Amino acid sequence: MDVKKVVVVGGGITGLSAAYHLQKQIGARNLPYEVKLVEASNRLGGRIESLNKDGFTIELGPDSLLSRKPSAVKLVEELGLSDQIVRNGTGQSYILIKNKLHKMPKGAFMGVPKEVRPLLRSNVFSLNGKLRALMDLFLPKSKEKGDQSLGLFMRRRFGNELVDHQIDPLLSGIHSGDIDKMSLKATYPMFYQAEQKHGSLMKGLQKTMPSSPKKLKSDKKAEGVFFSLENGLETLVKRLAEKLDTNTIRTNTAVDHIEKKDKVYHLLLSNGEVYKADAVIMATPHTAVPTMLSQYDFLKTLYDIPATSTANVVMAFNQADIKKDIDGTGFLVSRDSNYRITACTWTHRKWPTTTPEGKALFRCYVGKPNDQEIVDLSDEEITDIVLKDLNKTMKLKAKPEFSIITRFKNARPQYDVGHLERVAEVRANASEKLPGLFLTGSSYDGVGIPDCIQHGEKSASDVIAFLDR
Repeated sequence: MDVKKVVVVGGGITGLSAAYHLQKQIGARNLPYEVKLVEASNRLGGRIESLNKDGFTIELGPDSLLSRKPSAVKLVEELGLSDQIVRNGTGQSYILIKNKLHKMPKGAFMGVPKEVRPLLRSNVFSLNGKLRALMDLFLPKSKEKGDQSLGLFMRRRFGNELVDHQIDPLLSGIHSGDIDKMSLKATYPMFYQAEQKHGSLMKGLQKTMPSSPKKLKSDKKAEGVFFSLENGLETLVKRLAEKLDTNTIRTNTAVDHIEKKDKVYHLLLSNGEVYKADAVIMATPHTAVPTMLSQYDFLKTLYDIPATSTANVVMAFNQADIKKDIDGTGFLVSRDSNYRITACTWTHRKWPTTTPEGKALFRCYVGKPNDQEIVDLSDEEITDIVLKDLNKTMKLKAKPEFSIITRFKNARPQYDVGHLERVAEVRANASEKLPGLFLTGSSYDGVGIPDCIQHGEKSASDVIAFLDR
């Protein structure tokens, strides 16, 4: 029996998940299929990278997994990593508005208010801002049937003040984007669905996201909704790689060109080799796809998906050198504040196991959509900017013991209005003209690690179904 071959292009978490789930299904059904994974760089994991330094566990990329997304929890359990799970230290988070830290109002979901009383009690908003936000309870549902920006939708429901001071810092921060350009249907369709069904977004969230039961004084501190692994998230990447069959992975090997000849794909590698494959999973950034498949003009539509650049700045201090070490997990910065950082995580508070006793670890983020040039500055310049911003609130008495800057150039895909239609059009063309080639990853259907794990699993199932035919 002829062995059918599958090549996964890209060794980030999506590609690794795809290869893992492919081999899992192949083994379960004893299928005559073979899997190869090709990664251009010298390491696996993409943006997931953990560093152990001087007793600190430092995440250079993402720092957590969301426990309410089952794909990540399921994979961690399957890989035998459950005993290494650590939960985030829950606590108060803050919003920085014009040099003042305000407690993040309770009774909200993803920054969107769902309860009236916490909103009225909040000191983040003016009386007019609160009254305008409560208009959501009385305004008719929107008539927009097509896509619209997340910002337009939220401003219509709650007004500018609440959006700029609470919703935007969180949702724009998660995506490193601009809420007034982000597609509602591609990023948070549940908000639209809740408003359409219940007439009010607040009422909809009350129905679909019920409040947590009140905690008794005797109760232990609530478990966080995020989790990580003892030695960092790269543990997940390494365990996935270990689970793959020997000789599955090729690193330091780029795919220069892909061409379909009859029913087989020919992949020209950077070392001159040619892989032949019956199916190909493209788990690379979307901007790389038209380059590898340059003869297929319809793929150039992928260039219309913008991408932003960001940088993470990790800094370690002696705790005694922080004059104002606030008991909380960190803060977000509102768009009308004169800061270049977009957020700061007090890692030693949020993830206590990452930091030695008597030390403090901060992680700050830069690279607003309208401040992309900051990512190209030198390490020293970025560090100085971040320290200047932090000193407005934290009162630092010394320079950091060390700082580590990680840049992600054009690495954050933006789901602007019309994103779903663009992706659907490209995939429809690919299905017709390049059957057996599958586009997957954070560029298309969701950017978080659990999303990418799920993308990989779905792509594996799609490939098996294609080859079975």
